[in-house]
Amino acid sequence: MQQPELLLPKIKSPQDLKKLKLYELNRLAREIRERIVSAVSSNGGHLASNLGAVELTIALHRVFNSPQDKIVWDVGHQCYAHKLLTGRFDEFSSLRKYGGLAGFPKSSESPHDAFNTGHASTSISAALGLLAAERILGGNGYAIAVIGDGALTGGLAYEALSHAGHLKLPLIVVLNDNKMSISRNVGGLSKYLSRLSMKAKYQTFRRHFDAMVKKIPFVGEMFFDLVVRLKRAVKAVFYIDNFFVDLGFEYVGPIGGHNIRALTSVLEDVQRLNRPVVIHVITQKGKGYGYAEDEPDSYHGVSSFSVDDGINSDKPSTENSDGKKTFTQAFSGIILETARRDKRITAVTAAMQTGTGLTHFKTAFPDRFFDTGIAEEHAVTFASGLAARGLRPVVAIYSTFIQRSVDQVIHDSALQNLPVIFALDRAGFVGADGETHQGLFDISLFRSSPNMTILAPASENEMRLMMNWALSKNEGPVIIRYPKAYCPAECPAFSQLVEKGRGVFLSGQRKGRICLLFTGSLYKEALSAEEILKQREISAGLYNLRFLKPVDEDYIASLLNEYELAVFIEEGIKEGGFGEYLTSLARLRNCKCKTAILAVGSDFCDGNRALGTREELLAENGLDGKGIAEKIAQLCHDF
Repeated sequence: MQQPELLLPKIKSPQDLKKLKLYELNRLAREIRERIVSAVSSNGGHLASNLGAVELTIALHRVFNSPQDKIVWDVGHQCYAHKLLTGRFDEFSSLRKYGGLAGFPKSSESPHDAFNTGHASTSISAALGLLAAERILGGNGYAIAVIGDGALTGGLAYEALSHAGHLKLPLIVVLNDNKMSISRNVGGLSKYLSRLSMKAKYQTFRRHFDAMVKKIPFVGEMFFDLVVRLKRAVKAVFYIDNFFVDLGFEYVGPIGGHNIRALTSVLEDVQRLNRPVVIHVITQKGKGYGYAEDEPDSYHGVSSFSVDDGINSDKPSTENSDGKKTFTQAFSGIILETARRDKRITAVTAAMQTGTGLTHFKTAFPDRFFDTGIAEEHAVTFASGLAARGLRPVVAIYSTFIQRSVDQVIHDSALQNLPVIFALDRAGFVGADGETHQGLFDISLFRSSPNMTILAPASENEMRLMMNWALSKNEGPVIIRYPKAYCPAECPAFSQLVEKGRGVFLSGQRKGRICLLFTGSLYKEALSAEEILKQREISAGLYNLRFLKPVDEDYIASLLNEYELAVFIEEGIKEGGFGEYLTSLARLRNCKCKTAILAVGSDFCDGNRALGTREELLAENGLDGKGIAEKIAQLCHDF
């Protein structure tokens, strides 16, 4: 029998979606899932969350008129169906690839992406701002924030909910409740949402009763308004524990999140309410792809995989089949080693237990492990409280997410000189996730923090030495930053003892024409540059900085005076970075050498220059071996 013609390729905008019949919408949902699985299996990406939001996305675009109506996707882990329905089907195979579609909403990519997202808990604030602006400008469009139950653990979401209830603007908040954020949700909110879900009988009765009342000839709408007021009074008596109602929202739900007819009906009803509304939608993460349904946490963010076989990762391993470890896996083993020796050590993470390598720690030391949910600010201050009582907390957070808690790092940890260790994973370039996930700002953000120490290991052994030094020789806060990359092979220099403020020489002359001083994550690139320069008969010394703060300034100044050219190479933003500090130091100390900085410019995020693998991003920004060597050769020619 001939297969029906595909619907999805014909959808060039949400207006095309509105022309389809209901049975066609269900067919379209299947096609969207197949396309998402196909693209993610090839390119990697966020799978389970996107599969769970397909019908919800169809219903939103069926009822509302994007881009006039603004849909803000919290984090953006669930925006793939939205991209497919807003004219990006033909480009979808380039998802998360160099020069391709971003994996998150991006307003420069499409007018249907109302607000750029990438970090959790921002959608309600952003949508409320868009709606307030719409009213000030005289418009009457809608603003819809789609937020998951995991993102709702972030404090920013509550600040926005409180403000929205105060403003009384008709903000629509869609709570996509799938009971499974990146790591299993923790705390009272998860239990609260479960209690709300038990009230489905009331909501079912409500929808059927509303439909019946509206059909009464002549007086239906008038009677419906009277019933609405009555129902509010009834809810005030029987459902006084509804948090959203207390904040000034109308609460609707829970609604089955995979029933397009029911979702469409509810959204159409909500359009007529002129007040803030929370629509509580129950969805299944990984819907439609068996492997992802069975293990939604494993299929949250994935690299390429076989559609037929799945990702084939039953348990997180400590090593890959070729024996290489990632820096995350190295950290996982090191914190276990130190925790076995030192009972003061605790581990804290913000909903990223697996991603930061703390799964084994939780198994071994459940009483010393804390997952705060998507609440980095709380995680840092909570850890500072642990440290104030004599414990030695290790806070494992991605570099891009520590940005959310700058005040807490400075105010609650650094100013009090508390011994909190911050293990900043994904420091530097992070492939495929775009500008919002690059770990490029931690050096410039925290070098100015009082009492702070910043370390950058080049290998697993250096990380181990730095962790031990931080626990035994240092009493204040310490940042250990490391990349999303494989650990390089060890060399003798990586085993040298840690000396405060000093790094180690790796190769080349300790006196000569050129010295390359680099942050640890760029060891392989600096080594490659040295080899390329050697082929051009340009010799260079390699100096692994280790300490980005504090620095033994007398030692560094004397080192710089041994060379004609010192090149500072860092995997971080140039403005306010380590290279600018050393350049200033060289000037203040009247060092005879010329200096140059190779770092990341603030234009790294222009267009789609922040998409691609880490290797592609390093090359794009001149920080791969070839780019470093070419820049140095040019500098040598110029002077």
